[in-house]
This record gives sequence, structure tokens and C-alpha cells, in this order.
Amino acid sequence: MTTRILLLFLALLCAFPVFGQSDDDSRGSYLTVKIAVVGPGDEIYLWWGHIGIIIEDALSGENRFYDWGVFSFDNNNFYLNFALGRLLYACTMTPAEYNIERNIRTNRAITTYTLNLSSQKKAELQRFAGNNVLPENANYWYHHFDDNCATRVRDVIDMASSGAFKARYGEAPGRFTLREHVRRHTWFSPFWDWAVSFWMGRGIDQPITMWQEMFLPSEIGRNIQNFTYTDENGVLRNLVSAVEVINTAQNRPAPLESSPFSFREALAGILAAVFLAGAFAGGGIVTKKRARLVLGLGQSVLGLYFGIAGSLLFFLEFFTNHDYTWHNTNIIYINPLVLAAFPLGLIFAFTKNGARFARAQKVLRALWIYVSSAGLFTLVLNVFPPLYQHNWETFALVFPPAFVLGFVPFFYNPGFSGDFFTGLPGKPKKAAR
Repeated sequence: MTTRILLLFLALLCAFPVFGQSDDDSRGSYLTVKIAVVGPGDEIYLWWGHIGIIIEDALSGENRFYDWGVFSFDNNNFYLNFALGRLLYACTMTPAEYNIERNIRTNRAITTYTLNLSSQKKAELQRFAGNNVLPENANYWYHHFDDNCATRVRDVIDMASSGAFKARYGEAPGRFTLREHVRRHTWFSPFWDWAVSFWMGRGIDQPITMWQEMFLPSEIGRNIQNFTYTDENGVLRNLVSAVEVINTAQNRPAPLESSPFSFREALAGILAAVFLAGAFAGGGIVTKKRARLVLGLGQSVLGLYFGIAGSLLFFLEFFTNHDYTWHNTNIIYINPLVLAAFPLGLIFAFTKNGARFARAQKVLRALWIYVSSAGLFTLVLNVFPPLYQHNWETFALVFPPAFVLGFVPFFYNPGFSGDFFTGLPGKPKKAAR
């Protein structure tokens, strides 16, 4: 009889919390919470890294990865909504082992940070994450800077520290602007580095806080390592108790640790300008016989490239919810008007009609004078702090060739004689006396 009573008592101890211990304390004591920071991937939308929360449950043996950065190409009207800035993201839960193995296979760096939380806070965090993956709560509208996988995890960390995380970093000055943070991750691709920065407006050039910098997963990892807080029992804790590097990416360009600055655009712009100026002068690489063809096709290429970029900017500025592209001074001189250089350049290069050539040349000259002059105007606007936009790289690429095409003909005008533009009917020359 005594043995049965003892067994019953032990069973009750296992079934219910110990006296003085809450359900949260009992459940949370079996949990380990980790922040998993994942490095850049191959696709452009993965260049800024990823982040999630791993919750390991020693009681059930389950290790779960909670991820607020999931979207599907199969969503209704995905591409249209993406273009318009209405991208639906979701919070999902997957086995942590599967998620880690997938990132290792795709050569992405993975570092985990074990959080030093009370049992009560760990249980609270588990309930919150579990509630987020429910169908009625999982979806949200993504914003690149204000609401993404990293900002959601940042807010969870703040909740776990009872608001101490935001109190520390909410007003602390950030290291870089949003544009600089973006370009720290695009620097290795000259095309996308220029294009992404070109499409983003002046709103991302203002000083930001460390809290805002944590739209990037790596900034969260950077800031939590040395963060301390006072828990609900008045105990001072280090937020992170352990750091584990699970995988290191091989031969992948790493984000810059300093503010990016590039002379590539200036070099490309100057080389294009020198080449075009040489074509106007004739001789050297571009002979007089080929000058007309080179100048015409060159203007077509520039018109197509900058015209497409400007047309996309016009669409982003006025017809989408991508608010970080709004108020963009680049549109003053790179816009859909520049597309006109594409057909006009072809006429310049190939027409055998002198009148058509003259009209094309006149309009092209006016167009490039507008582009170069409006570009200079945007630099003047930068003198006024409310209008400042970091658009140096755009100006450096566009201005030199535009200036040559717009103003060099005033100093050297070959006219319409056949000795420069071979095969083009020109005005009859006066006979020498």
C-alpha cells in the first residue's frame, strides 16, 4: 500500500508543476532559443541575408525554425503585386535541421546565437511564434526596410527583453544610411549596384538609428552579441550566452564593412565620353568613314539603356507602393524622354536623307543638352539638406557622354558633307574661285 501511494505521488509530481513553479517556468525550462543569422545567397533578393528563430524542445525532441521571410511565386498575381510593391510574405515553421542543411547546400554562412532568457520568457516566445504561424496570423505585407524577416525577429527580441532592446538602440545613431547598407551588399555587381541605387530616392539618404539598421539580419547578429538587459526578476543578463558558427560560405563576396564608394561609374562615363569625342573629331580608333555609324549607334545604345532605367524609375515613382523609390531627383534627367535617343540614333546612323539626318541630329543634340544640364541641376539641389540625394554615381556615369553629345557639336560641327558622313547627300559645295 505504501509503495502504491509513493508511485502515485511521483506521478503527480511529473504531471503538475512543482509547488511555487508556474506552467511557463516548467515548460520553458526545456526550451533553448536561438537566433539563426544566414548570409547572402545567389539570387539578388537573397543578397542581404536571412534570419529566423530556432526553438529546441528537449521534452518533445522537436527543433523548429520560425521564419518570417517566406513568399511564394505561386501566389495570385505574384509578379504584378511585386512590381506594384504589394508583396505578401508569411511566417512559417519548418524543422530546423532541414533549414540548416538547405542553407549549407547553397553555400550560405550560418551563425546561431543562443539567447539567455528566463524559462518564462522562453515559453512566452514559443507561444508567440506558434501563434504567428497560424493561417489567420501568418501573412503580412513586406517592406524592404520597415517590415521584413529581420525586423520581425528584432521585435521578438525586444519583446523577450521586455522592451530593453529598443530602449537601447531605438535612438542610437546608426553607422550608415539605408543606401549605404544596401550598397554594402551589392558592391560586387557593377550593373545591379548602379541600378538599385539609381532607383532608390532621397528618403534613404537620411541619418538612421541602430534600430532601423536592423532591417539587415547581420546587424541584428552584430548588436545582440554584447547586449545586456535586466530580466523580470531584476537580474542583469547577457542576452547571448553562446555563439556557434555552423557554416562559412566559400568564395562568396562578403558585404563591405565600410561605407561603399565607387569610381567605376566615373571611369565608364569618362571612357564613353572620350570615345564619342574621338568619333566627332575623326581619325584614330574611329575613322571618319565610320564616325557617323559609331555616333548614331552609340546614342541609340545610351538612349535604350538610360531610357529603360528612367522608364522603370518613372513607374516606380508614380505608380507603385515602393515608397523608398519616391522623391527621386534622378528622374529630373533620366526619364522616359531619353528613350527617344534610340530611334533617333538609328536614323542618325543609317538614313540617306539629308533632311531626316538634320532633324535627328538637332533633336538628339537638344536631348543631350537637356540631360547634362538637368544632371547639373540635381547636383545644385544637393546643396539643400532636405533635397539631398546621394546620386553621384548616376551623375558620373551619365554626364560625361551626355555633355559630349550635347555640346561638342557646337565646337566641331562636321555638317552634312560626304567627306565626314560617307554616302549622305549634303549641301552642294561652292566651287573655288
